[in-house]
Amino acid sequence: MICEKILGKLSAFDVSGKNVDYVDIDWDDAFKKIHRKTTAQGREVGIRLDDSVLTRGLTEGDVLYADGELIIAVHTPPCEMIRLTIDPDHRAQVAKACYEIGNRHAPLFAGEDDLTFLTPYNEPMLHMLSHIHGVDAQKVVLTPDFEKRISSGGHSHVHHH
Repeated sequence: MICEKILGKLSAFDVSGKNVDYVDIDWDDAFKKIHRKTTAQGREVGIRLDDSVLTRGLTEGDVLYADGELIIAVHTPPCEMIRLTIDPDHRAQVAKACYEIGNRHAPLFAGEDDLTFLTPYNEPMLHMLSHIHGVDAQKVVLTPDFEKRISSGGHSHVHHH
């Protein structure tokens, strides 16, 4: 089965009497146009989307297929993230922490308030961030909220030498 567009959010669909199947899309695959996946119920699914997915991303509850009996929706599994909390007395460190994350081409997400940020976990990043004065960096497991994405990271630009 080939899915070529996002039909809307699962919350907007009438699911009564229908089989809802999920395809896991990890956060780091959410901005890719082409996927070959197997759903939770074992269906082979090819996903081929237009360029809008490059900025929008596939997010929890996006419906990729719907007919009278079946709905296939995206599930974004939780992943390891780093939660940065900037000490209110060290607000100037927001710029330094965000610069360091961007400099490593990592995605950056807004946290629960204006002094909290999230970025995908890796040990060198956690180590570097935990050494910025006034910054608390903790490893957490959660599902990134793409609505709160500040930057996508990745390598969408070219460095000229």
